[in-house]
Amino acid sequence: MERTTCCVVGGGPAGMVLALLLARAGVAVTVLEKHADFLRDFRGDTVHPSTLALLDDLGLAERFARLPQRRVRTVQLPVGAGRSAVTVADLTVLRGPYNYVAMVPQWDLLDLLADEARREPSFDLRMSTEATSFLIESGRVTGVRYRTSDGRTGELRAVLTVACDGRGSLARSRPELGLRRFACPMDAWWFRLPRHEGDPRGLVGSAGDRFLTAMIDRGDYWQCAGLIPKGTDAERRAAGLDRFLADFTAAVPWIADRAHALRSWDEVKLLDVRLDRLRRWHRPGLLCIGDAAHAMSPVFGIGINLAVQDAVAAARYLTEPLRRGSVRLHDVRGVQRRRRPTTIATQALQRIAHARVIAPVLEGRPPLGSAERAERLIRLLTGSRWIRRLPAYFIGYGARRERPPEVAVRRPKGSGSCAQPTRGPAPPVARWW
Repeated sequence: MERTTCCVVGGGPAGMVLALLLARAGVAVTVLEKHADFLRDFRGDTVHPSTLALLDDLGLAERFARLPQRRVRTVQLPVGAGRSAVTVADLTVLRGPYNYVAMVPQWDLLDLLADEARREPSFDLRMSTEATSFLIESGRVTGVRYRTSDGRTGELRAVLTVACDGRGSLARSRPELGLRRFACPMDAWWFRLPRHEGDPRGLVGSAGDRFLTAMIDRGDYWQCAGLIPKGTDAERRAAGLDRFLADFTAAVPWIADRAHALRSWDEVKLLDVRLDRLRRWHRPGLLCIGDAAHAMSPVFGIGINLAVQDAVAAARYLTEPLRRGSVRLHDVRGVQRRRRPTTIATQALQRIAHARVIAPVLEGRPPLGSAERAERLIRLLTGSRWIRRLPAYFIGYGARRERPPEVAVRRPKGSGSCAQPTRGPAPPVARWW
């Protein structure tokens, strides 16, 4: 019979951050990750100011700064006249050095966190190991059953199991947690196109006729997204790849010279966009955080930021109970009480963006109901430096900023190592939604 103090299901950003923080506190923590590595396409690659500050606190700023990355400082939405992009958040108004969003391949960030966590004797990362069901005794979750890629099965018992395995989480099958869903007007197609040296940098978005695009600079290629009305994947594929590429290049004319590189629908992956949250993130012996607790829309690219902040809050609330070897219901309930208001506020803003910007554009209507309303919003958001700080701070740090437990900190906060120059200059403007 295998035992650990904390079993973390899922080796994404939330799971790896939580595991590192707990391991530094001396808590025995085991991470189960069903994949053999972290190399997967079409993942969120945004590292927000709150996470940059966390990496600095953990003594990882210099190693992170050496990773290949781009920096996004300006957020733009297509709400101007003729759907021209308008700056609605300027992160440069935030106090430095963390006044930008770093675009870093997620696998590089996860490898960095895993390498650092392996230095702690209480940390155990098991790749190619999938949690298949929960162990439940007397109404309490006491661990998980797992299966490895070679077919071996086993049981891992834990004082606390934390579900960090995303919106497909094993925990979401528990009816007592109560999943609440919200309507989404769009799905996303993800694919690659070559990037040329003279192309823009960072994250670039555009709007066309009933079409929205977002393009992430990955160095030698673009990770591209085309937003389509919800549930129209099969219909649009039936219309043909040439029709899709015509819509895409109409929205992004400068990419037309290499659109032929996309040769088959097999290269276009569908993201079923969801927006939901659990009514309860916990039950005795179990806690859900990150996308397992609340699946976020890709609007504003803030899902990873929330997941990491969930992990930091969970570490603060649970480190001492886990050290004692006894986690009570009010301990895990406290994590939800702290993080739930931020989740609700963030999802409320995403729902507004869905209803007022994305849905109208996809339906061929003016965003925000009319051009006059759009102009009033533009004047409001751009008229005062203090007002511009609000969306910038929300994107950078969320509605509530979390601090890691002191036992996990390895250097004085605010050293600014993440702000050291990296490859190439930062783009002056990146369009992002």
